[in-house]
Amino acid sequence: MKFTVRDMDIATGGIHIAILNEHDAKLLDLHMGDRIIIKGHPRELTCILDVAKSHKAMPCGEIGLFEEALAALKLKQGDAVTIRFTGKPASVEFIREKLLGTPLPYRKFFEIINDITHDRLTDIEKTYFVAACYTHGLSNKEIIDLTKAMVNTGDKLNFGKMVLDKHCIGGVAGNRTTMLVIPIIASLGFTIPKTSSRAITSPAGTADTMECLANVELNEKQIKAVVKKTGACMVHGGAMSLAPADDKIIDVEHPLSIDAEGQLLASVMAKKYSVGSTHVLIDIPMGKSTKAKTPKEAAHLKEMFEMLGKHLGMKVKVIASDGSHPIGYGIGPLLEALDVMAVLENKLDAPQELKEKAIEMAGTLLELTGKVKNPMQVARHSLESGQALKKMNEIIDAQGRQKPMQKAKFHYQVFAPKSGKIIEVDNETIAKIARVAGCPTDKAAGLYLHKNVGSKVTKGEPLYTVYSQNKLKLDLTKVVTKETNAYTIK
Repeated sequence: MKFTVRDMDIATGGIHIAILNEHDAKLLDLHMGDRIIIKGHPRELTCILDVAKSHKAMPCGEIGLFEEALAALKLKQGDAVTIRFTGKPASVEFIREKLLGTPLPYRKFFEIINDITHDRLTDIEKTYFVAACYTHGLSNKEIIDLTKAMVNTGDKLNFGKMVLDKHCIGGVAGNRTTMLVIPIIASLGFTIPKTSSRAITSPAGTADTMECLANVELNEKQIKAVVKKTGACMVHGGAMSLAPADDKIIDVEHPLSIDAEGQLLASVMAKKYSVGSTHVLIDIPMGKSTKAKTPKEAAHLKEMFEMLGKHLGMKVKVIASDGSHPIGYGIGPLLEALDVMAVLENKLDAPQELKEKAIEMAGTLLELTGKVKNPMQVARHSLESGQALKKMNEIIDAQGRQKPMQKAKFHYQVFAPKSGKIIEVDNETIAKIARVAGCPTDKAAGLYLHKNVGSKVTKGEPLYTVYSQNKLKLDLTKVVTKETNAYTIK
């Protein structure tokens, strides 16, 4: 049956959608959610069907196409197409198997991930996959197979025989050590391309924060040029086809703040494997608001990362760090970027805990290579001599320097309710306030911590300042700060 194309002038952000009038759909025995193959000239495409009840919304004899489908088919308003029914992808049945608790082999993971990569699954189907993996968990073999499937459905980059990388699994507000480790390592002649996902449950990820300083949406050719010139990069992995399903899965995890262990491991290691990393440092912060709340949980994650690294042919070093409180002063993309630059510029008021942890991380990674004597001293010298700052500016310029950003125009301070010593600053509460303020979407939103664990305070002294670009969001943070207690003072 032939239909005339109508340009809906709407983008889905990924999946291919087509709309028919309810009358036409009934004639063809089609239902909402069915897959149909649309054939234009000379291309054809599988789309997910939506049904319009209103003749005004979609007249009979026409088929509405969203922007992604139009682009893929190279069609325009008024073109003629034919359609035919096609069944759901096999991957839908594999997702159902996982929902029932059946372990999946590599072949089935590949089909699921390949369909996610090519936008053949609906948001509901992707959500069921994430939920199935979260509820039933993944065996070691499944994690290995999922990781390989994520890599093999995308591109791979080759930067040489020795490629270093560093990753933190998150959970600590303001923990921007990666953005310090990268220029330190690169300044010493090593290759360290960093591809990062955006924040899932935190106020900012490495890509979100780096974006305040430089362009992070680089394609493969641009990344290769930056790494060739500077030895490093800090970019958003979703901007190219490196484990491309990862960001699509993260988009599903984000609304429910789900970050399942198996998918976490696969997500991290797929990104490393796709850029040819040979020596990888994994930071596992340990604390009540982090993914590893106890030494036992940290030891388990360490074992899992090392197991996965071994199967992928990488040297992996895992360290458990103190994740009991925020590190640095800034929480949120811009405020964290300012912290990073303050440390690199050796400013007197730079957060020293962030500096010392970055030196420890860089030194440990250098030690893993077996190429550097006195690695901790070498890492410290790079930072304190300005060598790392010079390299950071080279990376920023190579990626494309951003115009300087200003702090958010709306702000207020939260004061100490009593005098005493701060014995706890809760990461989860701090992150929640920052996200309500607009992080990570609003780069300038967030918190600036005037005091941290161990500080003595006097009643009425500022504890932190909340920033937001939106007055309504700022007012919402006031409700959160009253209902929660980020600071414990004794």
